[in-house]
Amino acid sequence: MSIFEQAQTLIPGGVNSPVRAFDAVGQDPLFIKSAQGAYLIDTHNRQFIDYVGGFGPMILGHANPLVCDAISKASHHGLSYGTCHPLEVKMAQLIQSIMPSIEMLRMVNSGTEAAMTAVRLARASTKKNKIIKFTGCYHGHCDALLVDAGSGAATLGIPSSPGIPQATTADTLTVEYNDIDRLSAAFLEYPDDIAAVFIEPICGNMGFVLPNPEFLNQLQALCQKHQSLLVFDEVMTGFRVALGGAQSLYDITPDITILGKIIGGGLPVGAIGGKKSILSQLAPSGPVYQAGTLSGNPITLASGYATLSICKQEAHTLYPQLNDYAKVLTSNIKSLAKNYHIPIQTAFKGGMFGLFFTDTPVTNYTQAKGANNALFKQFFQTMLAQGIYLPPSPFEACFISKAHTQDELNHTLNAIEQAFSCLKSI
Repeated sequence: MSIFEQAQTLIPGGVNSPVRAFDAVGQDPLFIKSAQGAYLIDTHNRQFIDYVGGFGPMILGHANPLVCDAISKASHHGLSYGTCHPLEVKMAQLIQSIMPSIEMLRMVNSGTEAAMTAVRLARASTKKNKIIKFTGCYHGHCDALLVDAGSGAATLGIPSSPGIPQATTADTLTVEYNDIDRLSAAFLEYPDDIAAVFIEPICGNMGFVLPNPEFLNQLQALCQKHQSLLVFDEVMTGFRVALGGAQSLYDITPDITILGKIIGGGLPVGAIGGKKSILSQLAPSGPVYQAGTLSGNPITLASGYATLSICKQEAHTLYPQLNDYAKVLTSNIKSLAKNYHIPIQTAFKGGMFGLFFTDTPVTNYTQAKGANNALFKQFFQTMLAQGIYLPPSPFEACFISKAHTQDELNHTLNAIEQAFSCLKSI
C-alpha cells in the first residue's frame, strides 16, 4: 500500500489541506521528505525545482541556515510559554517599521484566524453589518468569507461550503475583482451598512491576477466616503511582492492588514494589524474578544523574525533579484508559447507569477475559470515529469525564492519548451 493509499484511510481525501490534492491535475499528490534551497525531495528520492515555496513563505529558500539556527536556538529556551515574551514586542516593532499602516498588531495562528478576527473587529468598530469580498479571493475558511472563494475551493468547484448557515453569509456581498462599477453599485445599495471591504490587493488564489491600480484607488475612495474599513489580505503578498507588500507598491494605506505565512518563516502564523484606534478595541484593551493560547509562539516568532530581518537587510538586492527572475521567466514563457502557437497569458510582481492558457487577458475570476484548464493539467504533468514542481491547480500563484539561480531558470525554461512542444498538437 502506498503512502497516499494509507493516508486516504486516515485523513479526509488523504490530505490535510485541499490545496495539496492533485485532483485538478489528475495525479496522486507528492509526499515530500525534505527540502533544501530551491528544491523538494520526495519519498522516492526524486528532486524537484520548487515554485510553490510553501505557498509563499519560503522567500529565502528552504532550510535557510540563519532561519534554522534561530529556530534551534529558540527551541532550547522552551517551545511554548503561555506568557508574554520579549520577541513579541521585537516582532511587532519590525513589522511596524516595514509597514507604516500597521500602528498596532495582534499575533494569531493562521491567516484564517486573522481574517475571522478582522470581520469581527470591522463590524464592532463601524457598528455596521455587511462585508464586501471579491469573487475568487480567498481569505481562509472562516464562515463569513467562504463565499465565491478561490484557492482550494475554486479547484474543487465549491464556491462556499455545506455547514455554513445561510444567515451567516447573508451579510456578505460579492463583487467581481477589478469591477469598480459593481463595487460602486453595492455601496449605492447599502450606503450606510458596509463595515468593510476585504481584498487580496494582488490575487494569488484565482491564479495570479494583478489589480488595475485605478481600481484600488477608487476602492479606497469609496471606503473613505462611506466610512467603511479597507482590509488588505496580504497573507501571500506581504513582504513578498515587495518588502512593504502590495500596499507599498500601489501607495494605498489600508485600515486593516491581514498577514501570515512569511512572518512565521514557514511555521504556522497569522497577524492582524492596522490603525491603533481600531486594533485597540481588541480585548483586553477593548470589548472585541479574541484569544489564542499559541499566539506569538516563541519558536514561530524566532523563525519569522529571522526571515523578515534578512528580507529587510537585503531588500535592495533581494526584491530586484526576485522580480528580474520572474520577468525573465514570464517573458520567455510568452515567447515560447508564441513559437508553439499556444494561447497564454502571464503576469508577475516581485517573487510571484502565474499563467493562464487563454488568448484573452485575465483580470477576474470569471475570466480565470474560462481559461483552458485541461491544457494546464497536461502542462503540469509534463513539467512534473521533468523535475519542476508547480502549484497543482490553475487557481494558485507560483513563487520564486532567493535560492533560485540561473541554473534553475535555465532548467525550467528548457522544461517549458519541452512541455509546449508536447502541447502543440492539442
